[in-house]
Amino acid sequence: MSTEADVLDEVPPELVRRVETALAEDRAADVRTLLASLSATGQASVLEQVSEVQRDKLVGILKRDLDPEALTELDEEVLEDVLDQLDSKDIAAAAHELETDDAATLLEDLTETERREVLAELPADQRADIESALAYPEDTAGRLMQRSLVKVPDSWTVGEVIDHCREATDLPDDVYDIFVVDSAGRLRGAVPLGKMLRTKRPVPVFDIVDPDIPSVPVTSDQAEVAHVFRDKNLVSCPVVDNDGRLLGVIMVDDVVDVIDEEAEEDLLKMGGVGIDDMHADTIRTARLRAVWLTLNLATAVLASFVIGQFEGAIEKIVALAVLMPIVASMGGNAGTQTVTVAVRALAMGELTAANALRFVAKEAAVGGLNGMIFALIMGSAVVAWYGDWRLGAVIASAMVCNLLAAALAGTLIPLGLQKFGIDPAVSSTVFLTTVTDVIGFLAFLGLATLFLL
Repeated sequence: MSTEADVLDEVPPELVRRVETALAEDRAADVRTLLASLSATGQASVLEQVSEVQRDKLVGILKRDLDPEALTELDEEVLEDVLDQLDSKDIAAAAHELETDDAATLLEDLTETERREVLAELPADQRADIESALAYPEDTAGRLMQRSLVKVPDSWTVGEVIDHCREATDLPDDVYDIFVVDSAGRLRGAVPLGKMLRTKRPVPVFDIVDPDIPSVPVTSDQAEVAHVFRDKNLVSCPVVDNDGRLLGVIMVDDVVDVIDEEAEEDLLKMGGVGIDDMHADTIRTARLRAVWLTLNLATAVLASFVIGQFEGAIEKIVALAVLMPIVASMGGNAGTQTVTVAVRALAMGELTAANALRFVAKEAAVGGLNGMIFALIMGSAVVAWYGDWRLGAVIASAMVCNLLAAALAGTLIPLGLQKFGIDPAVSSTVFLTTVTDVIGFLAFLGLATLFLL
């Protein structure tokens, strides 16, 4: 009989509390039973939700009973903590059950000494594959690909391929395409497994091969690989070296992880957080965030300096101090909308030099139109509030100026950063906030000084 979380990846809070209680009462058998009922993702979720002390105790109880796939689902900080509780034999046992790419990910952050100890526990062929994967830079196709695939010579018949697949003991569990290579190992094309099974045995495999299948160089960045999968609707993609020799294959499940990782990374960067620090310790989290807070402090001081230039006007017309945050806030929000669209379009390859001018013009038009709409709303409200049509006209004009500036900054800043080789997701929002604050305060207080004093 299956238990309540047998097929669920999302672990119910009650189950986590039961695990915590069992750990507190040293009921190791109950802990094993509760965790055994979960999928790999579920086990990873429990490890991430319990405290660090409880996690160490949990790993000590489970050891090799922990699903190796669960290790690949863990946050980096949690994985590092878990691996610290396992010896080289335990880690090697887990790596032995994983595909090459996942095993390499498991070992990549170990020290050189620890890595050698783990690799020494693995069979020679698997050790060589993992070492080969680790030789490629992180976040490249070489690290994503798995070596386990079905590769056959272009001289074989369909019958020979089918017999090979039936008799071989080292084939992957999931096969979508049969890859065909020449005598030098160069990729000639691929045949979908379904097409292979529907073709008569005497037919030469080269007669049914698709020579135009997409492939990616082993040094390709993982973001480029994700684009290929998305654009071509692939479930698998061969990886080749500079001479076109077949080295491995990347599967769609690994690309989904890459897409999630890239999206999460961009989201965190736009919030001024370099990494997902939910599981990091307090000191490290504070240190990481302090870098961006320092930069934000500098931009805030610049905005305050602009306000300081109009100190006399603010003293004479107190309403200016009440109203000026509205102009800056509206500009900031409008700019954030634009910069979010721009960064996303750049990341997806939808915003290029070919359509950049059109995109900027459209966003400027949107900013101007929204500026006029909210200028009318805010100007009318100020006239009703203070009974001064000139003050209403000033805030209306400043609103149009700042929303237009926000639209231009929200497009030009990401484009400019990418032009200089800087990730737009990292710094766009900081520069945008500076522009909208400075322009907002300058436009509002400057116009007030000219027309109200």
